[in-house]
Amino acid sequence: MTEPLLQVRDVKTHFPVRGGLLGRVRGTVKAVDGVGFDVRRGETLGLVGESGCGKSTLGRTLLRLVEPTAGSIRFEGRELTGLSQRELRPLRRRMQLVFQDPYASLNPRMTVRDILGEPFAIHGLERGPAREAKVGELLDLMGLPRDALGRYPHEFSGGQRQRIGIARAIALRPDLVVADEPISALDVSIQAQIVNLLVDLQRELGLTYIFIAHDLKIVEYVSTRVAVMYLGRIVELADAADLYRKPRHPYTQALLSAVPVPDPEHKRSRIILQGDVPSPLAPPPGCPFHPRCPYAMERCRRETPPLYALGNGHTAACFLVEDEARKATEGGSGVLAQSPS
Repeated sequence: MTEPLLQVRDVKTHFPVRGGLLGRVRGTVKAVDGVGFDVRRGETLGLVGESGCGKSTLGRTLLRLVEPTAGSIRFEGRELTGLSQRELRPLRRRMQLVFQDPYASLNPRMTVRDILGEPFAIHGLERGPAREAKVGELLDLMGLPRDALGRYPHEFSGGQRQRIGIARAIALRPDLVVADEPISALDVSIQAQIVNLLVDLQRELGLTYIFIAHDLKIVEYVSTRVAVMYLGRIVELADAADLYRKPRHPYTQALLSAVPVPDPEHKRSRIILQGDVPSPLAPPPGCPFHPRCPYAMERCRRETPPLYALGNGHTAACFLVEDEARKATEGGSGVLAQSPS
């Protein structure tokens, strides 16, 4: 088996909370709290969960746009966490981010020619007519006219702006693209166009995606595998088809029960979670989901469940699947801990 493109091990991203006249540390926000997985070359890993669960922070941490507090991030076997910004620079060409908001992510004072030419300028690649040709090719890939080169971001619609943002991200032909909710700020009528564009680009350029989103139907459509996050942790990870067919974690079951079904005759049993997501500043002891879980046991209030391996790369952090995990590993513990499938 080939080595994964990205290997993540026990990554934590904590932010100190300061207060008072002297600015003393009063607490810590555990935005990402011990996450581990692999991303294979050419696949799309969907990352889902409620707002505030740490998805976007994790995506930025993997690219070292936010510094991790602990853990290991390896890109093609090379450890990223210990590299200086100068050492990271050549690798940045191969890891890019598509931002959520196409209105805020583009400089309003730069033309499209300047925006798309900037990656080449930063990395000292292509000059003069050669750069102009590359920028023109990017517009063609995005389905934008060549006369867009001299225009400014405010002259485009939201969908066109997001196409420009995607073009900037793939300008240097990266291996890994983190798409941070790339369609959530767009009209529903435009979302499908952008999703199909991303799928086509992946097929044509051999891209690998980490696709962060709220829309579970879109995630099912684009993803090879799906990771479900809750309060800074991954609580379930599986192939997309397996996870949507038979979710094991109660949180995943609740999320999927809220997905609309395009059949008025089909009635889906909705699981209503009680209460709000706990604060990452003061997460509950034991299983972080137990205050809202309809199946919580006393053990859940005392112990944090590890990720249990259930077979076929399916893992879930819930004590309810412990027996299934033992059977899947023929008498072993079935425990995978917070590590990849």
